[in-house]
Amino acid sequence: TASLFLMLPLQPAQGQFSPEVREPGLHVWRVEKMKAVPLEASEVGAFFNGDSYLVLDNRGESGADVHMWIGEKSSRDEQVAGAMLATQLDNFLGGEPIQHRHVQGYEAPEFMVLFPRGVSYKEGGVESGFRRAPGAGPVHRLYQIKGKRNIRAKEVELSWASFNKGDCFILDLGETILSWIGSKANIFEKQMVREIASLIRDTDRHGKARIVDINEGEETPEMLKVLGPMTELGESTPEEDTKADRSNSAHLYKVSDATGSMTMTKVSEKCPLDRDLLVRDDCFILDNGANGKIFVWKGSGANAEEKREALKMADNFIQQMNYDRMKTQVEILPQGRETIMFKQFFKNWN
Repeated sequence: TASLFLMLPLQPAQGQFSPEVREPGLHVWRVEKMKAVPLEASEVGAFFNGDSYLVLDNRGESGADVHMWIGEKSSRDEQVAGAMLATQLDNFLGGEPIQHRHVQGYEAPEFMVLFPRGVSYKEGGVESGFRRAPGAGPVHRLYQIKGKRNIRAKEVELSWASFNKGDCFILDLGETILSWIGSKANIFEKQMVREIASLIRDTDRHGKARIVDINEGEETPEMLKVLGPMTELGESTPEEDTKADRSNSAHLYKVSDATGSMTMTKVSEKCPLDRDLLVRDDCFILDNGANGKIFVWKGSGANAEEKREALKMADNFIQQMNYDRMKTQVEILPQGRETIMFKQFFKNWN
């Protein structure tokens, strides 16, 4: 099967990233055609599910992380463009950052933490041409707030059928934003629903909207007018994250010749692994696919081509292992920038 990285007829234009990205701060871009378009501060944290985004968390002396975020309905072309732009940004920053790729709904905690006011997903995107224009009649959207540690708001169908007692919901009516709390919602969802309501108010309404809190059983006439008479609500849905008993097994593979036909040799599957297995002249893949995660470790002595093709290696590996690409997180680590998540698989790393 063809790799995701078959050369596109288009290449992103050079010089898209200006020197200020070298300054500490959070920078967010939306991928539009082959360009990285910076987001306004007010738009940060609100993602359209038809788009791809780049997020740079530059902490100066403490290093930088480049995150690629892929909407569940984003086009293949946009995803490829996003990967190329991420590589360009990484090169612009001297190949130092750790790179991560997340798909909507499967983001890692280190991504979610960059958005203290939460993350909301909206329907639409650049390609589909579907973005409600401001001032095109009253907005009616419904968001479901779900999770324990990593809480997300996702736009769902505007109907009582979308509700259940175990989550919180936000009904966005333009001038009024109703924050509805299910009787069995957990404390984290209850705390977050206010944050996300204010995120929606500030990103979409420029701060001009009233937020109203509603507990299950206290639905207002305004709410019933939009959703119709209330129907029997489903019980609390079991939280998928806790239900999934994620396995922590991991296997280590050495990768050679990333440029031609990539070959992989399994080095070890005994956890915890021996740190000496990581040789500085090579690249390695740590396969924690049982937990939906793949790490690529770039040895400082590996050739430049191999280092540049790290994401391609990860994609080829995901394909060979028949993992679901849209549910597998990828983390690319230059030697010396290993994360706790990676180190935990090795004995006595510190």
